Amino acid sequence: MLVRRTFRTPLVTASLATALVLLTGCDSESGSDPDGDSTKAGGPAVIAPGKPGEAARTLSPSEAEKQRAEDDSPNSADFTYARMMIEHHTQALDMTELAPERAASTGVKRIAERISAAQEPEIKAMEGWLKNNDGGKQGTSHDHAEMPGMASEAQMKELGTLEGESFDQLFLKLMITHHEGAITMATDVKAQGNNILIEEMADDVIAQQTTEISRMRDLVE
Repeated sequence: MLVRRTFRTPLVTASLATALVLLTGCDSESGSDPDGDSTKAGGPAVIAPGKPGEAARTLSPSEAEKQRAEDDSPNSADFTYARMMIEHHTQALDMTELAPERAASTGVKRIAERISAAQEPEIKAMEGWLKNNDGGKQGTSHDHAEMPGMASEAQMKELGTLEGESFDQLFLKLMITHHEGAITMATDVKAQGNNILIEEMADDVIAQQTTEISRMRDLVE
């Protein structure tokens, strides 16, 4: 009896080990996803809207990134951002034009100069982008209420009547809010748009106007 047990134990152990290897091999080949999509995706799937009349498609993150790299055709969010930001910047320039004659603070005059120097070229860049991508169709003007941070007509009129420290304080208050609205718009188009140039413009707005907000807050009394 003892001899038989001595010889049978290694055989049983070997059989169990072989079965375990086979089972493991099957699991590794099949995986949790029979098609292997989970492994290839490397993360959650991305739903890509189809063209008019076509169904949406499910893409892996890598496929979505590749598709965007290959096709950065502007979508409605890109066009809306460019048109609205042109108007948004234009109001900022209207405000900065008042500063040289009405501001008392040298700091306010300097920040107004910086804003003007930055946003005039940005307006031209967006107008050029629209011309190249939209056949020169600028679209209709937008309601100020649609654009975050825009000063109302009453606020703009009031700003135009003030001088000295009163002007400085209202200018800073309105411009800080104006910049915060621009950052909101830029952040939104980065999430919703598809065009690389618009995304780069939005990045510039976020970086530049975040710095300017900090400077203006230092000037607020």
